[in-house]
Amino acid sequence: MTLRPTQACEHCTLRQLCLPMGLPQNELWQLDEIVQQRRPIEKGALLFNMGERFETLFAVRTGALKAVLISDDGTEQITGFAFAGDLLGLDAIHSGKHPVSAVALESTSVCAVPYAHVDDLADRLPTFRQHMMKVMSKELAQDESLHTLLGQRTAEQRLATFLVTLSERHRARGLSPERFYLPMSRADIANHLGLTQETISRLFTQLRKQGVISLRTRDLEILEPNSLRNTAGVTFTPAASSA
Repeated sequence: MTLRPTQACEHCTLRQLCLPMGLPQNELWQLDEIVQQRRPIEKGALLFNMGERFETLFAVRTGALKAVLISDDGTEQITGFAFAGDLLGLDAIHSGKHPVSAVALESTSVCAVPYAHVDDLADRLPTFRQHMMKVMSKELAQDESLHTLLGQRTAEQRLATFLVTLSERHRARGLSPERFYLPMSRADIANHLGLTQETISRLFTQLRKQGVISLRTRDLEILEPNSLRNTAGVTFTPAASSA
């Protein structure tokens, strides 16, 4: 079920991370005309299913989701996580079908934007078209970052990279880059990084004992960000961060 948005793009605190980014004030109303807000998605529920026909782009307003790829033998691979301000569905544009399923990690609200209207708006508003190209370019960069993350890297480097990218994503949203909540389980993190849950638990314990992080259930505080970055062994920028 969809509803008209209770908050226009013009007044949304996420506008600089989402579809309205870069649009001049006098063009925002045209985006407001096509954006719809859906009822909250409960934890564990699907926003869309792998193989489902692509018709809509989704912008996350609150909450978090995981993208899950299911192989022919039924094996699940978590390919990424989406947070407030992120767009979902861009990877389905070329094929017309969603290549992954999107599952809510907690109660999540999204804005729904019919893609046919997005395409039409891009034709009419050059600024919006340029922004869409940047968003799709960022999506490709995130895919490359994932391949790097799961490539020739140690388990310690994978987890450190994951935590630093989460930190940068919070920074980009104007939130604390050193204190944040992990909506995903250790099993989800392990799946995403290609490690076992036992390894993830051991590495978190190791980072705590080293004084690099503090972790209470899922509330994380990065105490030594430089040390964590050194362990990751790569350079990050907010625009290129992915998780």
